[in-house]
Amino acid sequence: MKLLSLDHVQLAMPEGEENKAHSFYQGLLGLSEVEKPENLKKRGGCWFQSGDIKIHLGVQKPFTPATKAHPAFIVSDLHALSEHLKTAGCRVVTDELLKGYNRAYVDDPFGNRIELMQPLGE
Repeated sequence: MKLLSLDHVQLAMPEGEENKAHSFYQGLLGLSEVEKPENLKKRGGCWFQSGDIKIHLGVQKPFTPATKAHPAFIVSDLHALSEHLKTAGCRVVTDELLKGYNRAYVDDPFGNRIELMQPLGE
């Protein structure tokens, strides 16, 4: 038996903040919203996807953001995405070089840490 692939990443969000999630994940990161199954809609939160990337945001009470644990996304143009996020009012922090990658961090509207990585040479 072995693990085959990653299906999705789950992040927490506060109750009733779905509009902020849509603005960030759909509006700024360009993910499409995926309708939650009917039996899960009552829990709140929202799901997003782009290709094989799936992000599920679930309501957590009490809410505490993930400030250390985080997903890391490979991006095609770290500079352009960073500028796009900064223009929208997000704080983007460039980190030291990780062998083979340029990288930066941004917090989602709830304070969850998101890492953005671009392989060197792209």
